[in-house]
Amino acid sequence: MRLPSTRSGAAAGHRRRALITGSAGTACVLALAGAAQAHDGQSAGADVRPAAADSSTAQAACGDGFFEAEAVLSGGTWTSRNGGETVYTGGDMLEAMRAAVGSLTPGRSSMESVVVRGSGSMGAGESLDLPSHTSVEVCGTVHVAGTPRGDNAVVRARGVHDVAVPHLRVTGAPYFGIFVRNGENIHLGQIDLRLSGGLGIRIDNHSDRSEPTRNVAIDDVYVSGTDNHGVETYGVDGIDIGTVVARDTAYSGLLLNETTNAEVGTVDGEGAGTGTGYAAFRMANRNGRIGDSYPTNVHVEEVVARGGGRGLFCVSESGGAVVDRVDIAGTGSNAMLLENCYNVTIAAESGSVSGPGDIRIASRDEFPVSRDITLQNLTVTDSAVNENPCGENITVRNNTFVNSSRNVC
Repeated sequence: MRLPSTRSGAAAGHRRRALITGSAGTACVLALAGAAQAHDGQSAGADVRPAAADSSTAQAACGDGFFEAEAVLSGGTWTSRNGGETVYTGGDMLEAMRAAVGSLTPGRSSMESVVVRGSGSMGAGESLDLPSHTSVEVCGTVHVAGTPRGDNAVVRARGVHDVAVPHLRVTGAPYFGIFVRNGENIHLGQIDLRLSGGLGIRIDNHSDRSEPTRNVAIDDVYVSGTDNHGVETYGVDGIDIGTVVARDTAYSGLLLNETTNAEVGTVDGEGAGTGTGYAAFRMANRNGRIGDSYPTNVHVEEVVARGGGRGLFCVSESGGAVVDRVDIAGTGSNAMLLENCYNVTIAAESGSVSGPGDIRIASRDEFPVSRDITLQNLTVTDSAVNENPCGENITVRNNTFVNSSRNVC
């Protein structure tokens, strides 16, 4: 994965949207092939990211393109078909989706696709489970009701590979909106989660923590109203995220745990983690650590934060990260906290931080002190840069302080 990026903002914003044109299955293969090539090319220093597309062909409408099966709502009745065969008729959206997925070729070795046309509801203690080589896009809204039960999700993929969700819109309070565990070659497209509880997207490897989930692509996520994180990864190697827009999430907007080789476009958080120590963007639990070191392998183009807890938070032996631009204001706690973090550059291109929250470089006793941190190109207004305790190889340069203090070792 190429680090850092030199793309223009417009090109960066569309770097993967072209990959969801045409059939969902073909798009998923293209997107994941590009992500895998970028990941594999890192050691050679190659830039193999797919070229940006013209905006006129950037994104297909939901349900366009070829599909093998569909579930369609008409007059209160769901009908699922595969070719000329009807596989379900009834009033249950989840059963209609399950029947469409179940009608795909058993034991298939290439992607097959399901399109869901219509809106409906499902229980918070149920899941649509996807097998390998499956794409499901929902052209409607899934409302989740009832009592959530652990590890259930509107869409769930566990121990599988080559899975795509090009479009999905969810309301209500699921346990997870989307849940992926120990997967490979996963593509999430345009995901809209306007929730009243739960966690938006969780991707982890907690069935077998010796093997990470690999090669994940997420295009664009809007998530609001969770009582947990907006988007969270834990134990992922190779992830490419376009945008995460988080509004009033109880905890972090985007949280990366123990995740390596990550490319992120924009994290935009308002009210993320209000009243907590969480942040619009958080890296934790040895995020970015490869072996025993922190080579640069996490790249974020932009972090925008308004209000909430913190704007940016790096903690618990995380690092190996470059953030190109930051725009943080009005946080309830630190604007940025870098605590026991290693090899992190903030505002490689530019940035602004407005108080009252400060920028703090800190360390807890149980971990080695923060080191190899660079804060640069910032305009700091009504705030401060505070280093306590002293770190190692801390660089604070080319910053403008407006009614702000600089307290570094």
